[in-house]
Amino acid sequence: MQNTLHISCNGTEYTLPFTVVRSGRKTMAISIKEDGEIIFRVPLHISEREIMRMAGEKSRWIITHYLEMIAKKNSRPVSDLSAVQKAALEQRYREAAREYIPKRTAYYHTMTGGVYHRITIRDQKTRWGSCSSKGTLSFNWRLMLAPPAVLDYVIVHELCHLTHMNHSPAFWQAVESVCPEYRSLRKWLKDHGNELTL
Repeated sequence: MQNTLHISCNGTEYTLPFTVVRSGRKTMAISIKEDGEIIFRVPLHISEREIMRMAGEKSRWIITHYLEMIAKKNSRPVSDLSAVQKAALEQRYREAAREYIPKRTAYYHTMTGGVYHRITIRDQKTRWGSCSSKGTLSFNWRLMLAPPAVLDYVIVHELCHLTHMNHSPAFWQAVESVCPEYRSLRKWLKDHGNELTL
């Protein structure tokens, strides 16, 4: 279900469409995707009035993060490669990732412990890496466009999820024990991740 949110911020009026997704969840949450799409995730029983009330209460947060996402989207470098050139170059990076990332994963695995069963190279739209409960590690091939230290941080991050399937203090301590500078690397990825494109 799509609704329209009217927000006034610093003298500017914004009319923003947002989508409501209902499910069996217990709480309401708002997320803004990289393309600026605003999504309200709510329990099945929540009324439209309650949704609009939450939208009003969170209007400043919404517009701040919406404008941040749009700015990032607009700052992405414009490529002059043709579609064929992009496809060929992407294929080469994917092949390089399939060879390089498992080697770095094996290297850091000796420091993090845990058990993984396979590694997949994907093109996730909103994630740089993931770790499943079955021990599958997945990494975004676009990490090959990042500084090596940033790629290593993502690998360590996912490896630490093998023993800590959460983002608890113990998890971050495990990450820091292997990657002491993880905070600056995580910030780099947040600030520049949208630039990792062909």
